[in-house]
Amino acid sequence: MYAAETGFKIESDPDTVRAPDVAFIAKDRVPQVEPRGYPGWAPDLAVEVLAHDDHPAETLEKVAQWLQAGVRLVWVVDSEKRTGRVYRADGSEALLGPNDALDGEDVLPGFHCSLADLW
Repeated sequence: MYAAETGFKIESDPDTVRAPDVAFIAKDRVPQVEPRGYPGWAPDLAVEVLAHDDHPAETLEKVAQWLQAGVRLVWVVDSEKRTGRVYRADGSEALLGPNDALDGEDVLPGFHCSLADLW
């Protein structure tokens, strides 16, 4: 698990570094010695928590970049609306209401977090 503002280099020429609010990389994908600077790979899970001034188009652009870079699961959490969106590498997505839960699916098996527990 990587904390907020850990950057990942997800594109080259020009270089693009993105920093999700939370990132998870499976243990078997993390090298024994992590490189200096920004890792040149994408996490398995990226979580974006919306701020009141986030623009929807910019958020969708981030989601698209994450998925294109190889992220398998992207969660976007909106604390004001108390909703979440799940974007998957296969192109499917789901809207979650306040009584639904984030599910780690095959990326983080067994992980469940109720959105209601986040507020």
